[in-house]
Amino acid sequence: MASAWRKLKKSLIPKISTHRDDDRRRSSSSSSSSANGIVSSPSPSSVSRSSSRLSYSFSFRSSKTCAICLGSLKKGEGQAIFTAECSHHFHFNCIATNVQHGNRICPICRSEWKDIPFQAPGSANDFRHNNSTILGFRHNWHPPSLPVLETDQFSLEEPLSATHVAPAPSTRSQPITIKALPEFPAVLASDAVSKFPVLVGVSAPPFHVDVRHFNRAPIDLVAVLDVSGSMAGKLSLLKRAVCFIIQNLGPLDRVSIVTFSSSARRIFPLRRMRGSGQDDAISAVNALSSGGGTNIAEGLKKGVRVLEERREQNPIASIMLLSDGRDTLNDDTRSLYRNVQNLTSNPNYSLQYLYLLPASICSRNTASGNEARRLSIPVHTFGFGSEHDSNAMHAISDLSGGTYSFIETVDNLQDAFARCIGGLLSVVAQDVRLTIQSLSRGVQIGSIHSGRYKNEIFNLGQKATIDVGSLYADEEKEFLVYVSIPASSRGEGEAKLDHMSLLEVLCSNKDSTSSEIVESRRERVVIRRPKVLSPTDKMVCLEVDRQKNRLAVADAIATALRMAELGILDHAQAVLSEQKTTLLSSVSAQAGDDLCKWLEKELTETAQRMATLQLYEQSGRAYVLSGLSSHSWQRATTRGHSTTILPGEGASGINSYETPSMISMVSKSQCLNGGPSQQPQMVTKSCSLTPRHK
Repeated sequence: MASAWRKLKKSLIPKISTHRDDDRRRSSSSSSSSANGIVSSPSPSSVSRSSSRLSYSFSFRSSKTCAICLGSLKKGEGQAIFTAECSHHFHFNCIATNVQHGNRICPICRSEWKDIPFQAPGSANDFRHNNSTILGFRHNWHPPSLPVLETDQFSLEEPLSATHVAPAPSTRSQPITIKALPEFPAVLASDAVSKFPVLVGVSAPPFHVDVRHFNRAPIDLVAVLDVSGSMAGKLSLLKRAVCFIIQNLGPLDRVSIVTFSSSARRIFPLRRMRGSGQDDAISAVNALSSGGGTNIAEGLKKGVRVLEERREQNPIASIMLLSDGRDTLNDDTRSLYRNVQNLTSNPNYSLQYLYLLPASICSRNTASGNEARRLSIPVHTFGFGSEHDSNAMHAISDLSGGTYSFIETVDNLQDAFARCIGGLLSVVAQDVRLTIQSLSRGVQIGSIHSGRYKNEIFNLGQKATIDVGSLYADEEKEFLVYVSIPASSRGEGEAKLDHMSLLEVLCSNKDSTSSEIVESRRERVVIRRPKVLSPTDKMVCLEVDRQKNRLAVADAIATALRMAELGILDHAQAVLSEQKTTLLSSVSAQAGDDLCKWLEKELTETAQRMATLQLYEQSGRAYVLSGLSSHSWQRATTRGHSTTILPGEGASGINSYETPSMISMVSKSQCLNGGPSQQPQMVTKSCSLTPRHK
């Protein structure tokens, strides 16, 4: 890009000098334009003031140069040449791609063409070859849009579409599926059980077509990008990954771009990803340069401000935060993770760094809990390399309701983005809430294991709720609800009661496209209360056992993490080893359950990354925190070296929470990068019973 500008400037110096006097006369109007949010390009002043007119006001002296790519138009060099009706010449590929964006205007004289070139689609290899010099794979160079000054108001976003297509009858308001399963089908009539586990889960409806063309809820997405000095060697891959996101958004989706180094600025306002909006976003990304320190907190404030000051709002909003370093301008980040974990037991603990974050991310920074919930904006964080602050990145995502991904090698950055955006573009339900009601006297809800999802028990254990929030297409969430069951008080003269109703489960949500409130069919949990248990009554539900294993493994890894932070690696290894033994002896593992195999590999790789303190500091902490983020929200994250999910790979290559939409987007990314195209391995889940151990 820099060499292209140098060529252009050299060819236009005579013209620029001719217009210099005119530019001085226009200085007053330029000042008023700056007040309205327009500034010149950061190149030298005389060239910058003219840059907005480079492709419009100047006539190229030589007819031997393509005005789009600045390459030679000499015949016999293996490239077709197109001559427009205005007599200007261009490379055929350059102008054909330009016309594909809907542009019928000559880049030189601004005359409107009646006859335009058409280029038949070629192979994927030809497509990548023809665009190999341009980041984004579809965007041929054109003079970039002028950057926009930040005004006191950030509400410069492009308005939403005035017309919205109603959801098709076949896809409108599809209900969420509920599951409710007891650990055992029966409990002795004479027994009283204080903690009887019941699995309660939800399953979102699927997408039937590509998410980019599906009638889905549009998104407002803010990319907050680290462009500090440490990003110098990674910036080209970051540009390519962000361009991949931009190209896979639909015309109703909007994107804004915020960059941060020592300070932060919004370089691209919230605009719809259609036509020129998409092209201008790619140009803004390709113009990025690196330098300075790292101010993560300021970047987040800018990103949140973009969303908070919207005049109109798409149904889905999210922030993607990307950094490879530590916040060098704000103190007290190294102890962030440990202190965030203590917030539950000590909510008054003062942590300076957390108080720097906006209330929309850290809800405790506002006096009104309802206000915080209304403004809640999930931040999906991506830390790449061994030098990024995994504690801070995990804490930011955890507090906001987002996920944290650890990208060990920057080559996998685009795949990690693809996984995240594949989920965000497939939201089918919002404000999902599970309501659980006791159905029998003496049956009380004692506790709920729901990870980071908020749950509440009230009416003396007679009722409980779990706030799930948004669900991606095909996404599943499972929780363990522990209830107390009283002994049967049936007298000798009373009729025999073989069954007891424990719980009733109801799910309500807002459909993401129609905003219609949908309620799923109620599910009841009923068990038998015989005097003597039959062999069938002793069968363990594998889904309940599997969920117990998942929670136990996550707890063991969290315990090992706390020990590793204290430098007690041998104790951490012992905890992981003991949990692995317990896992392998469980009924679901012995039955060959896929999730248990994945959990075993996760324990093994976690132990390997805690082998030495140096290895733990280099990658172990980030790997563990990314895994805990995934378990807490039951949502896929990227961690470790690989984002490819293939049979027989290690734990870093298997992801049990991945949805078909995520898999499809990752496969698309890998196809563009020339990576593997094998179909990923999905962890299967089935309901079956296994005899309980005596």
